[in-house]
Amino acid sequence: MDSLTQFVLGAAVGEAVLGKKAGNKAILWGGIAGTIPDLDVFFTMGSALKEITLHRGFSHSLLFAVLMAPLLGWLINKFYKDQVGFKGWTLLFFWSIVTHPILDSFTTYGTQLFLPFSDYRAGLNNIFIIDFVYTVPLMVCVIACLFINRENPKRRKWNNFGLIFSSAYMLLSLVNKGYASYVFTNSLEEKGIKTEHCMTGVTPLNILLWYNVAEVDSGYYVGYYSLLDNDKNIDYAFYKRNEQLLAGIENTYEVNRLKWFSNNFYAIEKVDDELRFVSLKFGTTGNENATSVSKAVPFYFIIKKQEDGSLLLENNRGEEDIELKKAFGQLYSRVLGNKQAFKE
Repeated sequence: MDSLTQFVLGAAVGEAVLGKKAGNKAILWGGIAGTIPDLDVFFTMGSALKEITLHRGFSHSLLFAVLMAPLLGWLINKFYKDQVGFKGWTLLFFWSIVTHPILDSFTTYGTQLFLPFSDYRAGLNNIFIIDFVYTVPLMVCVIACLFINRENPKRRKWNNFGLIFSSAYMLLSLVNKGYASYVFTNSLEEKGIKTEHCMTGVTPLNILLWYNVAEVDSGYYVGYYSLLDNDKNIDYAFYKRNEQLLAGIENTYEVNRLKWFSNNFYAIEKVDDELRFVSLKFGTTGNENATSVSKAVPFYFIIKKQEDGSLLLENNRGEEDIELKKAFGQLYSRVLGNKQAFKE
């Protein structure tokens, strides 16, 4: 999730753990602890390969929270020397840090929770990295707590309401995903599309519109379904995998990392002399009329072969090709059930 959401969640968790003893200090340090795992971005800057390999890596693991909590708890306890004590501060840092990767694991990017024992990327794909319905109510409740005396029971009620609301919203997103997956499964069967490798993910800023990526021998079918659609008939766009374009580099470390990052949902494209690796696990931009698969996704990777034979990856995000006002208008329209929205 975004940094603001992680700070707010960490602050709310800090208040829940230590608010009565530490007051607003619990909110402050809980918020700071909630953002600590994302400091790994400073180690990935300038490298597309490091970005997908190291980001949401060890700093987002469960072990990291276990190791960092007592260290930070000791430091803050030495700094304040208050009645909270080492144990209290350690508990605050543990829960505020560990909830960060747990929350991230609900998104599509993938979070390496089990490092160093496994590099499996946990990703439930049920909430977008930015969701105002999740964040804003929780933030309002945390801000309210700042102005209520720590001994006042209303403070805990405000904080609990924020945590319960956000958790209920997360649970609702899982229920919605389950139903959308059921609809996609039936639709694929009705259309005679046989697949053993498919995924359902959520589209930006909502939990009503979902996409499905279904793998077949030569590529992928991508379709959309909104819980507000009038029917369950889904139109699928097809994208070829073109794996033959990786001939000679298909088993390199760089390419294997891209496949791993994409959960093996990917397509290859060659435009002029440029080799493009497109991750489809994030779905597409809905642009079914795109002339190429790389134009139908929010970003893709460019694979360049160096003079020494090594490979260099570049991340092309394509922000300059996106008309935000039009894109959000189409998304909003599609969420409301307009199946022609992405074709307009």
